[in-house]
Amino acid sequence: MSLTSRRTRQREQTGERVTGDHEASMGELVADLAADTQTLFRQELELAKAEMRQEAGRAGRAGGMFGGAGFALVMMAVFGSLGAMFALTAVLANTWSALIVAGAWLLIGVALFLLGRLGLRNRSMAPRRTIQTLKEDAEWARHRTRRTHPIE
Repeated sequence: MSLTSRRTRQREQTGERVTGDHEASMGELVADLAADTQTLFRQELELAKAEMRQEAGRAGRAGGMFGGAGFALVMMAVFGSLGAMFALTAVLANTWSALIVAGAWLLIGVALFLLGRLGLRNRSMAPRRTIQTLKEDAEWARHRTRRTHPIE
């Protein structure tokens, strides 16, 4: 079986006439290897970008939960302050209504905070699939570059 270059294979596929048993020159093989390496690198880079966008979206949602928790805590402070004010100046009914609203906002804020923390705890921004395929590519290249037969 002879080594054929990419150009020779392309000529055969397009119907161009290929004479004899053309073996690829070392230059053609090196050029093909360089082109394939560039293509592989670009594809790995695109995969890494896609994974990073996906993880950033998940982290963004968890960040939104933290934002909601912050808003809920501000509302708790506002209604808590109103409750304290009413406790000093008004009747018991006004006081209890403000404290109940503040307590509800406190519960909402705590729930959103816990959801946001849970969402970020198990997230890794590392592109796991890209790392795995890079390891596989390196392993393949290591085995592929070892000579199994001496050059004749």
